[in-house]
Amino acid sequence: MRALLFVLALCAVTLPATAEEIVLGLSSDTVSINTNFDGSEILVFGAVKRDAPAPENPPLQVIVTVAGPSETKTVRRKEKKFGIWINTDAVEIDSAPSFYAISTSTLLGLSLSETEDVRHRVSIPRAIRSIGAPDTISNSETFSQALIRIKSKSNQYQLNEGTVSLDDQTLFRTSIALPAALIEGDYVTRIFLTRGGAVVSQYETSIYVRKVGMERWLYTLSRENAFLYGLLSLAIAIAAGWGASAVFSLLRR
Repeated sequence: MRALLFVLALCAVTLPATAEEIVLGLSSDTVSINTNFDGSEILVFGAVKRDAPAPENPPLQVIVTVAGPSETKTVRRKEKKFGIWINTDAVEIDSAPSFYAISTSTLLGLSLSETEDVRHRVSIPRAIRSIGAPDTISNSETFSQALIRIKSKSNQYQLNEGTVSLDDQTLFRTSIALPAALIEGDYVTRIFLTRGGAVVSQYETSIYVRKVGMERWLYTLSRENAFLYGLLSLAIAIAAGWGASAVFSLLRR
């Protein structure tokens, strides 16, 4: 790890550049999901290359975001009527990342201005797009807030402030914890350099999450031959039920 950081620091000194730019590295750009997958961790590290000494003020800040494939989500509100909980209102979220993590070198509000957040869609609420809601719903933003709350509880939405280590305004590193419940796809990774809340440089790459082994076979079967996949699922369910029944019969003897 120290050797990699040294190489990045050397690049920052020797490569020609204008202003401040990012030299990035990833511990791995591929995550493989198999039957034993229980999450992973990606190390993001890099350096800032510049053609002049770094200004002392305002200090440099680093923001790292990782976004999973976007999904359309329907969020429903429940209300208690006549002693039972029922769905009353629903709002469709047009685009929400299946996974979203933000890591910063300081508080996000100190790293990024509101204007820059609107422009680059960095914060979790900005990463979610809900174009419209039924006219009967006046507080549609609460549905997006509910989605964020649910996703945050399952660690699928993360705000990790102060977790980016920044050495000498040049070398930075952080780790992103990926939960077990990942969907397959490209996870867009963005790095922002900011000063005084303004973005001075940004870099984008991708982490590839793919199913392998049995997971890949079942996924492909479900997409290409839904009928056979259904029969296989039924057979497994019957076998599991018969096996459990046989075990209980033996234990009762």
